[in-house]
Amino acid sequence: MSDHVFRLLERHQRLDSRLQQARTRRWADPFEIARLKKLKLAIKDRVSRLLARGRPVHAVRPD
Repeated sequence: MSDHVFRLLERHQRLDSRLQQARTRRWADPFEIARLKKLKLAIKDRVSRLLARGRPVHAVRPD
């Protein structure tokens, strides 16, 4: 998996954690929840586009 895709997936996971926390709050902010969902979806779409383009999944950036 490329570094870029890996970083995007990590960010997606962090947003998912934040979304779960936001949903469990006593006074959940619907605007914050919507914002986090949109960010997660944007990252998911970006990863899908990168993988659909035929970008090598196992590519490693040279140091």
